[in-house]
Amino acid sequence: MKDDTAQRDDLIVGDGLVVSLAYSLRLDDGEEIDTAAGDDPLVYLHGAQNIIPGLERALAGLKIGDARSVTVSPDDAYGEMDPDAFELVPYDAFPGDLELEEGMGLRMVESGTGRQMEAYISELRDDGALLDLNHPLAGETLHFNVEVVGIRRATSEEVAHGHAHSEGHTH
Repeated sequence: MKDDTAQRDDLIVGDGLVVSLAYSLRLDDGEEIDTAAGDDPLVYLHGAQNIIPGLERALAGLKIGDARSVTVSPDDAYGEMDPDAFELVPYDAFPGDLELEEGMGLRMVESGTGRQMEAYISELRDDGALLDLNHPLAGETLHFNVEVVGIRRATSEEVAHGHAHSEGHTH
């Protein structure tokens, strides 16, 4: 029986395939904010919303070795900045030993739902810390240089879990 999850050169990027991607990501001002080299690529399950929609659409149909420049607008990435997604939190709500700084990232648990959220300290005020609950890349146009470095069929477990597993990984 042949192993369908082995790397295959004849596959093209599409739903149900695990894609390995080398990339660099820049903002409009040219600042490079993220990269993945070909020997340590981003590995994701195509069609499972593991990556932003605009990038996923642009990759469909590519083959191993294909490279592209892709510009993704905020609506196809992390959305626009929501001016209502700010919350003033009194200082006594933070652990006493935590030294707060503007720009600092925090992981918070929403009381009631238990949902985890990422927040960033936008401003330190007299009456508390103003937290920004927007994604840090909200409102940004993203500029990717990408190269497809691998494609393989997903295992049934990866499809069931909705994401790619690293070699030998189970859970």
